[in-house]
Amino acid sequence: MKIILVILLSVFSFAKVFATAQYPDRIVFNNKEYSLLTNPLEKYFEKNEDKRPKGGVMSTALWRGYVATFEIIENQLYVKDIKIQIWNEKSDDTEWKSVINEVFPKTEDRKIDWFNGLLTLPYGELINYVHMGYGSTYENYIIIEIEKGKYIKSKDLNFKEYENLKEKQFEAYIKSNEYLERKKELKKDGWKQKDIDGFLRSFVTEYTEKLLIE
Repeated sequence: MKIILVILLSVFSFAKVFATAQYPDRIVFNNKEYSLLTNPLEKYFEKNEDKRPKGGVMSTALWRGYVATFEIIENQLYVKDIKIQIWNEKSDDTEWKSVINEVFPKTEDRKIDWFNGLLTLPYGELINYVHMGYGSTYENYIIIEIEKGKYIKSKDLNFKEYENLKEKQFEAYIKSNEYLERKKELKKDGWKQKDIDGFLRSFVTEYTEKLLIE
């Protein structure tokens, strides 16, 4: 939980400076590919920084330096591929290069059995484009709860239902001891109460690991 909040704070600060929409990760769910507004591998790279892909072209549209593709197979989360952008001198342009064999050379290590959290999959029409992070909003969302890499349950929601879920998820979260701890930490860093709640409410599906409401 604390690692994810540190990542989100870093991304939030980065996004405010560069104000650039990000390349999302991808996921195959029920035989259909979606954008993924969650970056599961960041938990892994926070603990295994030496494994983070290197040599790619860094840009404000790809702060993490890679795009990963995941798949849920028989209720288990796997990483299928990891790509970085490299410069091709012949074409005088960038191209995508797979580096999954460098990050996870053993296929058994591609089973993401260490991840706990909620995956956010937007789909349908773009309602509002925001040129910052994952700030754009879409017609529909799928929220998937994952525990130790296992599919637990999911909710298929329209935009209004998604926003309502986030609000109720936050209302449940502020009753927890974790909220009190995070609020205390952020206040030490100079955050005001309204900014703390605004930030935590916006990203509630990113740092909470379970659906706190039915």
